[in-house]
Amino acid sequence: MTDHAVIDCGFAVAHPWLCDAMGHLSTRHYLGMFDDASYQVFATLGYDPVAAAAEGWGWADVRHEIDYRHEVRPGAVLRITGRISALGRSSIAARFALIDRAGDRLCAELEARTVCFDLRARRARPVPPAIAARVGQLFGLAPPA
Repeated sequence: MTDHAVIDCGFAVAHPWLCDAMGHLSTRHYLGMFDDASYQVFATLGYDPVAAAAEGWGWADVRHEIDYRHEVRPGAVLRITGRISALGRSSIAARFALIDRAGDRLCAELEARTVCFDLRARRARPVPPAIAARVGQLFGLAPPA
C-alpha cells in the first residue's frame, strides 16, 4: 500500500473468542474488522450516516477480495490501514491492510468496491461532490471525466 496516502482506520485485538478451532482468527472476523475500518475511512471522507440516511442515500458493498498473508493468533494486537485506490462516478475502490503490531507483519489485505447507493430508488447514484473532493485531497484521485 504505497502508491497513495494510507491512513490508520482501525485497531483490534484477536481475542480468543474471535478465533476458530484451528487456533487463529476466524474468517468471519477478518471481514468484520475490515468493515469497521471502512466506516472510519468513509467518516474521514466526510460521510455522515445520519445526514445521508435523512437524504436517502448510503453505501453498498459490491465486491470484496481478501488475501490472507499470515496467521493471526489469539492475543495479537492489530492495526488496520486503508486508502482509496480508485474513484468512479458512483463507486469507490479501497484497499485495507490488517497488520500485527508485533513485528509490523502484514496478515491480510482486502480490496473492496463500494457503490454510492440511492436508498429509495435502490440503485447507484453519483458520489457526492464533497466526498469526491476529499478523496482528491487525501489520496490524489480525481473522478472520471
